[in-house]
Amino acid sequence: MSQRRVLIVAATFYRDIADALIAGAIEALTAAGASFDLVEVPGALEIPGAITQAVLGEAGYDGYVALGCVIRGETTHYDYVCSESARGLMDLSLRGIPLGNGILTVENRDQALRRAIEKNKGADVAGACLALIALRDRFRRAP
Repeated sequence: MSQRRVLIVAATFYRDIADALIAGAIEALTAAGASFDLVEVPGALEIPGAITQAVLGEAGYDGYVALGCVIRGETTHYDYVCSESARGLMDLSLRGIPLGNGILTVENRDQALRRAIEKNKGADVAGACLALIALRDRFRRAP
């Protein structure tokens, strides 16, 4: 099997949380022998669009890792950002594009930091992406 090439798309609205997620994803991809590129976008809503641009541009990635964080505020904006970013990623996934969704949706910064650092969700999501790449490859080889 050739080396896998993955695009990490990270929303940097909460820079410290994004950096922790990115570090975990890079650690997991490197350990698996995958190569990767990183692009940053302002927020979670921009992640599906950035991945779509890479897919339509035929950038040659085997899979995608979406990283970011949405923290509940005082308005309903949280609900829209969570549902629409998840919907955009699910639409891509249902088109057969291997991706891991690592957009944290939390109530507060403490929850986000625990998930990003202690639970190492960046690594988990990178692993999910690699698993979906392997599954896609398995089905492509099936008789």
